[in-house]
Amino acid sequence: MAVLALFLYGSSQAQQVRNCGTMPHLHDLEQADPGLSARMQAIERETDQWIQSGTANKGAVVVTIPVVVHVVYNNSTQNISDAQINSQINILNQDFRKTNSDISLVPAVFSSLTADCEIQFCLAQRDPNGNATNGIVRRSTTVTSFSSNDNIKFYSSGGSDAWPVSSYLNIWVGNLGGGLLGYAQFPGGPAATDGIVILHSAFGNTGTAAAPFNKGRTATHEIGHWLNLRHIWGDANCGNDQVSDTPTQQTANYGCPAFPRITCSNGPNGDMFMNYMDYTDDACMYMFSNGQKARMLASLNGTRASLLTSNGCIPPVAGTCGTPSGLNATNITTTSATLNWLPVNGAISYNVQYRLLGSGTWTNTVSTTLSLSLTGLSSGNSYEYQVQAVCSSATGSFSSVATFSTNAPNCSDTYEGNNSKAKATIIPVNTNVTAKIGSATDKDWFKFTTLAGATNLKVVLDQLPADYDLKLYNANGNQIAVSQLGGTSTETIIRNTSTAGNYFVQVLGYNGAFSKTSCYRLRINASGTSFRSGMGTEYTEGNINAEKAESMDEIQLYPNPAGDFINLSFFHPEEGTVVAEIIDILGKTISSHSINAAEGFNRAELNVSGLNNGIYFLRLQQGEDTAVRKFIVKH
Repeated sequence: MAVLALFLYGSSQAQQVRNCGTMPHLHDLEQADPGLSARMQAIERETDQWIQSGTANKGAVVVTIPVVVHVVYNNSTQNISDAQINSQINILNQDFRKTNSDISLVPAVFSSLTADCEIQFCLAQRDPNGNATNGIVRRSTTVTSFSSNDNIKFYSSGGSDAWPVSSYLNIWVGNLGGGLLGYAQFPGGPAATDGIVILHSAFGNTGTAAAPFNKGRTATHEIGHWLNLRHIWGDANCGNDQVSDTPTQQTANYGCPAFPRITCSNGPNGDMFMNYMDYTDDACMYMFSNGQKARMLASLNGTRASLLTSNGCIPPVAGTCGTPSGLNATNITTTSATLNWLPVNGAISYNVQYRLLGSGTWTNTVSTTLSLSLTGLSSGNSYEYQVQAVCSSATGSFSSVATFSTNAPNCSDTYEGNNSKAKATIIPVNTNVTAKIGSATDKDWFKFTTLAGATNLKVVLDQLPADYDLKLYNANGNQIAVSQLGGTSTETIIRNTSTAGNYFVQVLGYNGAFSKTSCYRLRINASGTSFRSGMGTEYTEGNINAEKAESMDEIQLYPNPAGDFINLSFFHPEEGTVVAEIIDILGKTISSHSINAAEGFNRAELNVSGLNNGIYFLRLQQGEDTAVRKFIVKH
């Protein structure tokens, strides 16, 4: 978690000034969370890539972010009014859309750099349970004041729990002690504390709002941080704020400086002290730059992309029926499966439609429970299905498409006779191989070769009918890695190396385990890019009993360019639901598909016949893991 804090201290001067404890506090957080720096660095790389792609200049659709305001109060004064909250939302919309009246005060030399960020905000109209809301949560507390320790963000410590950060911007408003004016969390921090915190007297422009922070710019500033903007002076003497069109300046500006204010040899125009990310008074900050806009949009198309599809600003309609979620398939055999879903409030039955993946014809049926058993399916094939709730007053919309695959029939082994290293069967890399361990003494040997430029290895043994082990040998016959997980868990060996040459793989049953009828699947991937485990570390020589990777890997789209269909292939470390979204060049989500991923390699066929020719992106998301691939449609 990266948190920025603004401190407001009384002074001997006539007015108060902003003061920041950002870097010391960030240092403390990095000490508590060793992975924070790496996550923030990864986000910076993604931000740079998105900006360099030029997408920010394509005229993106305006993004609307649902907001929930948590008013945490110890007395009636702190329990700010709805009018004060609405005034802050109005100010945010003016500031981020460049409709604020004081934009005209920007010096002429900077006027061409002012940005309509194409971001706006609404108080949430729909809560996480789908019920109507005004987007305001009020919590009476015995806590007289809060600090930057995030206690205000938890009910258990006198605050208010966050709404899901994938769908809402959480803003906490309360009484902050020690001169604290407000703080925000950068992208990359924990979900439970994501959002911004504002002192009640620095929120909006009416009610308890007090000069010189009575024009709502504290929230504008903090949301800038929340969308990955740094202070304009880069938190260092003549530092770098990672934005190309903001002048380098020596340090923070306070109050209302006279233009120009020249520091760091940035004449003749000097500091852009009227920027929202400086520390001037509310009345003297009134612009974002185009470069800052690009960074914020990169965040909304990267780490915070789930907000683009939030329905938090859409009020529920009386007499409607909800949409089923949590679709999954169980009890899968070669010819049958059970489809399951979560209940919809008020539903009396559910319409279900299913078909072979890519087929043009649905089979329709009805269930009065939360599951449906299918029989007579084709073995070794992928199916897609949707569920629609039927309520007494209305029929809802069909859910997103989910998929499952029936088991393959008993297989035949074309590789028998390879039960010793001397008889190892030569197989290609980056290709699926199926074979059997047909007896207690059977051991399968395979030989493969890596070439210069593609020497990093990922060996995956999955679809196991019994407890099998996987071993990797070099050309001299020396064992260099082994994976020996229990049961039918997928066995994986990752070995990142610069050495090209011959290798051998051995597959064998643990304690004589075998199956006369069912095959296993083996795939050897060779790449010029290092493979990674779930925690970002590599499997090295001698690494045994390696844990499963937690991230998606080996993602392939083909054919590319695609016609009416495109195939998706990816490796997944365990069973789970993966959401595949097709996004156009403007960042708009065209379609969303829920895939029930099996442990190991997965394949799905997506229908793109309805898309116009052009460039698109496929975003895969499983939990907090996200991967994006570009593809072209050309009919």
